[in-house]
Amino acid sequence: MIYFKLPFNEKLYTTTEESFKNSVTFYPFDSTDRLRFKGNIREVNTEEFAAIEITNQLLSQDKDHFTGETEKEYLEKLDDVIKVIKENNLPKLVLSRRKIIKNFNFIDLKESFTNLCNSYPNAFRYIFIDGENSWMGAFSEVLGKFDKKTHQFETMSLAGTLPVSESWSEKEIEEQKPVSIYIQNIFEKYAILGNIEKSPTYDHISGNIKHLRTDFRAKIKPEDVDHIIKELHPTPAVCGIPKEFCKEKIQEFEKFPREYYAGYIKIETEDTVQYFVNLRCAKLYKDSVHLFVGGGITAQSNPEKEWQETELKSEAVLKNLVIS
Repeated sequence: MIYFKLPFNEKLYTTTEESFKNSVTFYPFDSTDRLRFKGNIREVNTEEFAAIEITNQLLSQDKDHFTGETEKEYLEKLDDVIKVIKENNLPKLVLSRRKIIKNFNFIDLKESFTNLCNSYPNAFRYIFIDGENSWMGAFSEVLGKFDKKTHQFETMSLAGTLPVSESWSEKEIEEQKPVSIYIQNIFEKYAILGNIEKSPTYDHISGNIKHLRTDFRAKIKPEDVDHIIKELHPTPAVCGIPKEFCKEKIQEFEKFPREYYAGYIKIETEDTVQYFVNLRCAKLYKDSVHLFVGGGITAQSNPEKEWQETELKSEAVLKNLVIS
């Protein structure tokens, strides 16, 4: 079962069950496993969705019994991460954690999803329940979008996070720069005739926070789409630079596997193939909610401020949950 809304589109979609076509696929951060929802994409009207039951009984029990990191533990880890960044002269390394919510009896899944959709109209919003895997999220970072007719491919460099009311500092600006350079270098390999369109960097608002964003666009060969996605993922915005070294350090430093957090979702229709980075998301259980949050760490990072950034990001899903 999956329901989702595309950015700036209030139509609700699901997948049919009479086709073997893989139209919606979830890819994890760091493995080859994937979760496929087979069937053609179709619209779900308001009356149909109102009649559908999405209850807690569909969720599984939390058998892992993970405990989230305390602020003290996370700050100590950040000190170690910053030390590694300085020793290896890294532009950035992305560290994440789980914030785990327990001590509740019931989650109103439909109301929670509706709240999330209303809060983030410019984001890709979804909820799915598939056996042991039940997730919900809303995020606006596009890993890639390919137009099958024009062969135009577009993506974005999205990094740096602050509350909407605050001004950008050198830390956020320097954090976003290597993401843009990374994408530019990949585009230069695949752009036909080297024609790359690049926007000025601007503010990207997502609820109560903002990011720095630069858009990229180029015409590429259809057979290169999978290659460019493999090179883009994981981007420096969710991993760090250099990619392989930072992936190794992520496995070393992070307490839990990321699973589908910071992975990506592929949505394929007759006209387009869209890829969304899976951020601002949560894994749902009958007896707990695991909120996935992270941030780009640089040599200039302040651990206390980085902790507060993850707390702020956790509100994206947490504030929309209807639990009792």
